[in-house]
Amino acid sequence: MPIESPSGPEVLIDGRSMVMLGSNNYLGLSQHPAVIAAAHAALDQYGTGCTGSRLLNGTLTLHRELESRLAQFMNKPAALVFTTGYQVNVGVVAALVGRNDILILDRADHASIVDGSRLAFGKTMRYPHSDMDALELILRTHAGKHGMLIVVDGVFSMEGDLAKLPEISRLARTYGARLMVDDAHGVGVLGEGGRGSVEHFDLLDDVDLVMGTFSKSFASTGGFIAGDEEVIYFIKHTARAFLFSASIPPASAAAALAALDVIESEPDRRRRLWANTHRMKSELTRLGFDTGHSETPIIPIIVGDDFRTAQLWKRVFDDGVFVNAAITPAVEPGHALLRTSYMATHDNSHLDRALSAMERAGKEFGLIS
Repeated sequence: MPIESPSGPEVLIDGRSMVMLGSNNYLGLSQHPAVIAAAHAALDQYGTGCTGSRLLNGTLTLHRELESRLAQFMNKPAALVFTTGYQVNVGVVAALVGRNDILILDRADHASIVDGSRLAFGKTMRYPHSDMDALELILRTHAGKHGMLIVVDGVFSMEGDLAKLPEISRLARTYGARLMVDDAHGVGVLGEGGRGSVEHFDLLDDVDLVMGTFSKSFASTGGFIAGDEEVIYFIKHTARAFLFSASIPPASAAAALAALDVIESEPDRRRRLWANTHRMKSELTRLGFDTGHSETPIIPIIVGDDFRTAQLWKRVFDDGVFVNAAITPAVEPGHALLRTSYMATHDNSHLDRALSAMERAGKEFGLIS
């Protein structure tokens, strides 16, 4: 059913108020007055759209300012803004991996990375989720024979666990590979300054490329890649997903800029987000739910069977709580789950309602006793 209200901690669906535990609006910025005001101002100044791609008529002063600010924020020499986060991964991977190169992926990487691999001319190799021995075997086998690019999610979007970035970075340096981190669910959330999983592990200077999206913590739409200036220049002139797509609308760019201001100036939002996350992880575990290895505001309730997961989703929905059901192929067969995610703007009444609904559903379907 369509949502009839802003994407806040509560939403209206078919006239009913629902607790929203299915959004990636981690910092609650989609309703922040400064973000909304910036989008309005950009509409007034630039209109609704750019009507062209970035290398034709689609680059505004807003896009340049956003790229400069993102590069500074991510502690990288340069950044490039794409129309969507999906296009970042598709475009960058396809542009960088040539015929004699090896692309190395975690089996749990996002679909956009996998789709980029299908467009790349190089060979793709995938290792079992977070299996560092398997990753090292691939690297050792191909070191010195091929260019190698490792692409990994910083935060895995279904189960909320973190990549083993310190080990992956060490292996990349040891065997001469380059490393790109998709931090769509990390930027704004993790790290002392909100710079994501790369900052969380103190690897800002060690990771070659960091990808982020505006559709989560930045409360907008679009995406970016940040890295060395010559690499970003190459991507800018070879990534087909960048070259042949219209640029993000002015309001989206302005909203992302304003969101970046808030991320930098209001660290208390991250503290509230993490307080909510720790409470829900603790309470769901206490009730007896299997929450996997989540270390982030994405907390799964692992069910297993696809149909049973759908039934549980419906029961929770009918009880006034919106979550996401993740079934095959979004997850491995036999590993279906309810994906819950949390915001800085959830208060205790929202979390209490959600816990009560999930406890009732869990008992009804025999997930908890």
